[in-house]
Amino acid sequence: MNSPSARGARPPRIVVVGGGFSGAMSAVNIARLSDSPVHITVVSDRQPVGRGVAYGLRRPEYLLNVAARNMSAFPHEPDHFLQWLRTRSEFEAVPEIELRESFIPRQIYGDYVRSIVQHHLQSPGEMAPASAEFVIGRAVDVEPRANGCRVRLADGSAVDADRVVLATGNETPAALPGADTLDGHPAWVGNPWQAWEQRLPRHDGSVVILGTGLTAVDAILTLRALGWLGRIHAVSRHGWLPHAHFRGIEYPEFPPPGVDLTTLGLDRLLVLMEEHCVALHRQNANPAIIVDKLRPHTQHVWGSFSRQERLTFAREHAARWSVFRHRIAPDIHSQITSSQLTGQLQIHAGTIMNLSATEDRIGVELDGDRSLEGDLVLNATGPSNRLTASRSVLLQNLLRRGAIAPDSTDMGLQVDPDHTVRTTTGERSPWLLALGPILRGTYWETIAVPELRLQARRVAETLLGSAHENEPEGQLQLEYMI
Repeated sequence: MNSPSARGARPPRIVVVGGGFSGAMSAVNIARLSDSPVHITVVSDRQPVGRGVAYGLRRPEYLLNVAARNMSAFPHEPDHFLQWLRTRSEFEAVPEIELRESFIPRQIYGDYVRSIVQHHLQSPGEMAPASAEFVIGRAVDVEPRANGCRVRLADGSAVDADRVVLATGNETPAALPGADTLDGHPAWVGNPWQAWEQRLPRHDGSVVILGTGLTAVDAILTLRALGWLGRIHAVSRHGWLPHAHFRGIEYPEFPPPGVDLTTLGLDRLLVLMEEHCVALHRQNANPAIIVDKLRPHTQHVWGSFSRQERLTFAREHAARWSVFRHRIAPDIHSQITSSQLTGQLQIHAGTIMNLSATEDRIGVELDGDRSLEGDLVLNATGPSNRLTASRSVLLQNLLRRGAIAPDSTDMGLQVDPDHTVRTTTGERSPWLLALGPILRGTYWETIAVPELRLQARRVAETLLGSAHENEPEGQLQLEYMI
């Protein structure tokens, strides 16, 4: 980045688009790593900056899906979150080993990120070289200008910038057949993060959840917390719920010594993983250990796959991978299991063929001539993974201008290793950087804190012209060792 002297007295202007974890931590890292004046503007349609959707205040029963010991916001300070927890009265006397393995409420983790934002951006002290401001609004475009660029907001206002960081977070769920006819219907919840619990049917009614992943688990937890006694149906293609975290065993046999996982290709890697899953079964151990052991290598392995291998994995193996990879706290898993055992929760495996309104209810048509009806139907199918089908006005405008380009799989946009965006002509963007879920096609693993915290630091290092640390993305203690 040019020094302030090259532009007169004005410090460089960096705009971060997105106020969730990745956007907040990008801004924080720019501020804490900069040794010269820089002005940071965070544009977010959600306040306060740092909570985003994941760590909002809406429901107290939501827990982190990762043990506290792996949730530091800073890659080189692994105990930062644990030390912060000690400042709160409810954790002050908790034994260390218990605290490290605890699954903390997501609201509290939001407090943690907010405290970091407050310290580094909102009250950094007189000697700090960085200044920051927060703009409430929705960015809809980034236009080139003679000097830098301009971020356009939906309300017609604009923010000038020298560089822009795209930290837009997860996409909205992909469109479902018939869903376009349900807008405004009282029984339809297209966004499961809105306050749908205010629209619950009577206790003799039914709720249908489309999806059986982490968002569906949150919805089931909320129904339990509210004491709602009606019937819950959850449907997905395979009908697989997330598994629980567990205490495993040491397993040094994987990856095998001398085997470079990046040279195997998808088919040979799958064979190798299956062999070791069988070996773990013989020891009465959980095969998810293999997924955890692969975690430090996942991004490099994904990068070695061909385009066709990536598409094949996403189409044929991603659902099973997610069940083992994205596990939940044992207490939450027990609650979900309890709802199944009582018969309140029924899981259905099937493809959603069509959604339709029937007076005050919604019908869900499945393959095999099966159907469900719900007094409330929630779309918890997860974020769309096609960049060119994005419902983001900002991303669509950037695509039309050629300022960003889809990666070879269309799961996200193209970036260089330093997170600089590539244009449709293959050139490095003079303004744009990106991180987070919109890089799924590049990294695959790009939604969890261990990956996002390192990406945020690398974005800051690129903007400030600092040397990148040679640490692999997402280094962490293995989750199964709790």
